Amino acid sequence: ILFLPLGQLWKTHCCSSTLFSKLETHPIYPPLYQNSSSTSSSPSPSSPPANLVISPNVAYMAAELVIAFLSTVGNLLVCVAVGLNRKLRTVTNYFLVSLAIADICVGAIAIPCAILTDVGLPRHNLYLCLLMLSVLIMFTQSSIFSLLAVAVERYVAIFMPFRYQVLMTSRNAVLVILATWLLAFLIGLVPLMGWHKTPPDSGYCFFVLVVDMTYMVYFNFFACVLTPLVIMFLIYAQIFIMVKRQVKRIACEQSCRGERQARATATMRREMKTATSLFLVLFLFTICWIPLHIINCFLLLCPHCPVPLELLLTAIILSHANSAVNPFLYAYTMTAFRDTFKAIFLCYRTVGDRTGGDDREGAAVQNAHQT
Repeated sequence: ILFLPLGQLWKTHCCSSTLFSKLETHPIYPPLYQNSSSTSSSPSPSSPPANLVISPNVAYMAAELVIAFLSTVGNLLVCVAVGLNRKLRTVTNYFLVSLAIADICVGAIAIPCAILTDVGLPRHNLYLCLLMLSVLIMFTQSSIFSLLAVAVERYVAIFMPFRYQVLMTSRNAVLVILATWLLAFLIGLVPLMGWHKTPPDSGYCFFVLVVDMTYMVYFNFFACVLTPLVIMFLIYAQIFIMVKRQVKRIACEQSCRGERQARATATMRREMKTATSLFLVLFLFTICWIPLHIINCFLLLCPHCPVPLELLLTAIILSHANSAVNPFLYAYTMTAFRDTFKAIFLCYRTVGDRTGGDDREGAAVQNAHQT
């Protein structure tokens, strides 16, 4: 079936009912549609969908465009900061750059696709429709894997400090990043491989009418989102417990060993600060994405239960907004990023020198292993 022409493939998958009959009984979509002529009679389930006009939600589109702009510009700034300031080129930040690239793609590609599919475009092109609906899944999955890579890197730094330099090299980081993007790409393409719903007769492209909710809930949410999130929360819980324990132990020994123990205490406090900043990134990701996944679960378990359109659009906007918040979080919690952002805005030519006063977050791992 993958080798059929797109037009023939679309006709092969068509069901006998019309688009309107599906939308008329759907718990979300009826408010999005209206008759193109106020004088015409109300369409019956068997009436052709040609007399339907999709009413775009202007407020929703405006919010999406603002998020797209902030996400693209803000995360480009993160990439530029790491590229200009060599003191920010740590393994941790390489994974954050991968996360930033995924967020740039959300702003530049996924959100425009979401806006188009919100009005049912493209029509009569099943694979293009599925691809446009799948790109956000790809980039979201890449974000999750990047966050998981950061958590594992922090775990190795705290629990295996003497093996860190061997395991967490720049080459290995690049290989991990490539592997995460490849895996995210394959997960996002699953609907294109056949795990999707039978498309409507008229060929309108809508998420809930084309993407199978069993894929979104059981495979995407439970297996590919929730499982990594649980693992990451457990990793950070272990990191916080270990760092607090180390700080207390070092504080008790500090009176006996003097300056060396003071340096060790400062290093562990920096590790705690770095771990806290990265955990906030994970926490915000969870807060932004869980509501939409809960709605997907609700739609799967109770497909005919009403879901307020405002609630759905708010959950979608919240999930997309996550791609725009990380640069602000880095600037607020990480001094090295904040100073580099300032240097970029002030057009300093020697960013590394201008931000050299306090770049401890960027080099926290290296300092930890030297002590």
